Amino acid sequence: MAPPKSKRIVFLLLIVAALSALAHDTNQNWVEVRSPHFVVLTDSSEKQGRRIADQFERVRSVFHVLFPKANVDPASPIVVIALKDKKGFQALEPEAYLGKGRLDLAGFFLRTPDKNYILLRLDVEGEHPFATVYHEYTHLLIGKAGEWLPLWLNEGLAEFFQNTEIHDKNVQVGEPSTDDLLYLRQNRLLPLTTLLKVDVNSPYYHEEQKGSVFYAESWALTHYLEMTDRIQQTHKLSDYAQLVSQNHDSVAAAQQVFGDLTVLQKTLDAYVSRSSFKYFTLATATDVYDAAFKVRALQPPEANAVRADLLAYDGRTKDARPLLDAVLRDDPNNVLAHETMGYLEFRASNLEAARKWYEQAVKLDSQSYLAHYYFATISMRAGDLNVADVEASLRAAIKLNPNFAPAYDQLAAFYGMQHKNLDEAHLLNLQAVQLDPSQFGFRMNTASILMEADRYTDAIAVLQHAIPFAKTPEEAALVQNRIDQVQQYQAMREHAVQANRQADEGAQDEVVLKRVLPSEKNSGTEPAEVNPPTPKYPSGDSHGPRHVANGVIRNVHCTAPALLELKVELAGKDVSLYSNNYFKVAFTAANYIPEGEIHPCSDLEGKKARVRYSEISNKSVDGQILSIELSK
Repeated sequence: MAPPKSKRIVFLLLIVAALSALAHDTNQNWVEVRSPHFVVLTDSSEKQGRRIADQFERVRSVFHVLFPKANVDPASPIVVIALKDKKGFQALEPEAYLGKGRLDLAGFFLRTPDKNYILLRLDVEGEHPFATVYHEYTHLLIGKAGEWLPLWLNEGLAEFFQNTEIHDKNVQVGEPSTDDLLYLRQNRLLPLTTLLKVDVNSPYYHEEQKGSVFYAESWALTHYLEMTDRIQQTHKLSDYAQLVSQNHDSVAAAQQVFGDLTVLQKTLDAYVSRSSFKYFTLATATDVYDAAFKVRALQPPEANAVRADLLAYDGRTKDARPLLDAVLRDDPNNVLAHETMGYLEFRASNLEAARKWYEQAVKLDSQSYLAHYYFATISMRAGDLNVADVEASLRAAIKLNPNFAPAYDQLAAFYGMQHKNLDEAHLLNLQAVQLDPSQFGFRMNTASILMEADRYTDAIAVLQHAIPFAKTPEEAALVQNRIDQVQQYQAMREHAVQANRQADEGAQDEVVLKRVLPSEKNSGTEPAEVNPPTPKYPSGDSHGPRHVANGVIRNVHCTAPALLELKVELAGKDVSLYSNNYFKVAFTAANYIPEGEIHPCSDLEGKKARVRYSEISNKSVDGQILSIELSK
């Protein structure tokens, strides 16, 4: 996110109440400008909308030159909401900044797995009029790396690139920030050990005074390291980023790469006092064919639906709901409003209500890939699903947006649940990983599909390759635990197979001995037939009717190699269930985040859960477990 360019704020403005701010824009004139890669909505004018779209297209082309291997076009649409004044901006910005003494933002970037929103203020002045545009686009380009990148470097890079000057035939990158330099010369720098540890919960990221020095110093350190690497032809900044991506502590990684931080602190103090700074020039054209831009006026319900969607994804539920109610009152067939209502219910774990909203959105507009995706995903979680509808919706989502990785991953999971098309499921997982290589969950799901197909060696290989993509120590431990479990299960299976083979061979040897010993030929003693031990329950996939049991899990019992037996305690009747291979059971949590991997033999007893199961022919048990969703 971007702070205002002026760091010298002499007084604070009173914050307007949220409802008043929402009402302020209800009847404003909104314009939509669609360029090849962006959608700009503004309450200002067509001219401003065109200028913003033009600048985003230009900076996109610059980043394409600077980072030719980077994905400058994410799968989810990039929607820019450009507000003409602070009042309209505050009606939509994160709630964490709506308070006395909070940092006064000029822009904000919100990225989720299926949305990319950029929020801009148009009344912020500065030496670089499009600084906020470039700042927020940098955050979008960094994308998933922002989940593990230290905050100082994330914001430092955005501050570094926001001062870019785009001309017709060349681009100047890395120009110094006059405002940042002036602020740092008038104020004391943070100790580097403090700067390197700032996170999203820190007052240095939210409070006005502390936030100003954090942004300015992040720019200065990033500028110094970037220019030093370019001049000396080193790569210390990328070496540092590589270490923190592997879960190294931010301060320890800096000491390892940059050396003594006390020396670096003195160097940085001297650097901000310099009278001149270097930057570099790219000889590249950034022509934009703006005649192809599509412009249209938006009716108030259309604009408010987008605003409500941003509020919902930003966690401002109390502000989103009344705005959505107003949209649906004035435009009952507004597809985006239905989707957003579904999203709010989904996040509140009201799965049936969420499914109905998304189902209606699909009926209103079959071209909405997100409506198809969420309808299918929620139907899978709810349990009472129409198999044909779910598969059709996921395939529709892929067709409508071939670059949307979650749809491939979800269809693979769907086939895994059905224990069918496992080869295709594996290819779908591979496609998801290719589209979004940084997504740790896709790799874990790929391993799950391989285990479902009894390809344990391949599953272990995938898990081993997933380790570098773990973003936290907890995720790294999760992968290693899964590898250990799969190896243990594989060893048990091989041992059982070997024991059965030896028993078979022993029985055959005994038969041969009986044939060659005449004294026993007519003794009346026949050799006992030795067969592999029979599983306690059917081990194949069940195609019987499927059900959901909502209750408390009791009597959990595990037997080698991976048999899981349990009961779900219901009002009036208990349901007895099993899985011959608990590695194939999909374990999730509905309304909380588990501290680590869910261990079926030790973590299920006494837990509230939603258990999906299928009936089997063996009447000694009620069914075979398909998935378990825990809740608190």
